[in-house]
Amino acid sequence: MPDSVVVVIPALNEQQRIEATVASAATIPGVDAVIVTDDGSTDRTAAVAGDAGAIVVRHPSRRGKAAAMITGAREAVTAGRGAAALLFLDADLEATAAAAAPLVVPVLDGRADMTIAILPKTAPGGGHGFVVRLATRGIVAATGWTPTQPLSGQRCITRDLFDAVQPLARGFGVETGLTIDALRRGAKVLECEVPISHRVTGAGWRDQRHRARQYRDVWLALITRRVWPRREQRAR
Repeated sequence: MPDSVVVVIPALNEQQRIEATVASAATIPGVDAVIVTDDGSTDRTAAVAGDAGAIVVRHPSRRGKAAAMITGAREAVTAGRGAAALLFLDADLEATAAAAAPLVVPVLDGRADMTIAILPKTAPGGGHGFVVRLATRGIVAATGWTPTQPLSGQRCITRDLFDAVQPLARGFGVETGLTIDALRRGAKVLECEVPISHRVTGAGWRDQRHRARQYRDVWLALITRRVWPRREQRAR
C-alpha cells in the first residue's frame, strides 16, 4: 500500500509489555504491519510479539537501538511492505501506542517529512536532565531549531527520508542524529503532542548507568556530525 505505514518497534526484554504494544499499534489507521526487532532479548519477547501478530526479526545479540531500527526497516522491504512511511515506537508503550496516530497523518499528507512525539506536560516521562540538555544544545547548534523533547523515540518518517539519512547514529544517539541529519537535508520536521506514556527512568544505579550510556551516545552523535555545543549556548 503506497500510502500506508509500517510500525517498527525495537525491543529488548519486553515480554511483559510487548503484546499490548503490538496490539495497540496495529489499530492505528493506515498501519499495514507491525515489525518487532528483538535486539538480543534473553526473555520471551520475540515469541510474545509473534503471537500478538507482529512480524519478528531477531538479533542474536544486543546491537543497540539504531541497529534495531535499521533491521526493522529492512525487514519491511523483505516482507513486501512498500509503505510510504515508517512509524518508530518504543516497546513499552502498551495500550497507549494507539495514541501515536497523530504522528502519521502529517507525514502521509505531505505536511511533514518527519514527526516527533512530545508528551503532554501532565504525562509522566519525556526525559529531563543533563542528557536532554546536551541533545537540545547540540540540535540548536547544528540547525538553529529548538526541540521540545529531543530524545523522543516516537517518530514517523517518510521512507525516502529514512533511507537518505543513513547511517544512523549509534545506540541512544539515534534520535539526536536523526533530527540533525533530517533538518540539514531541508526536511520538514513537525512536533505533535500525543497522550502516550512509558516507563520513566528511575534513580537507581542501573538507571544512572543507562543515563551515562545515553550521554556517551549523544556526544558521539554530535561530534561525528562536527557539532560542538557550548554550555552557555541558549536555544533560539
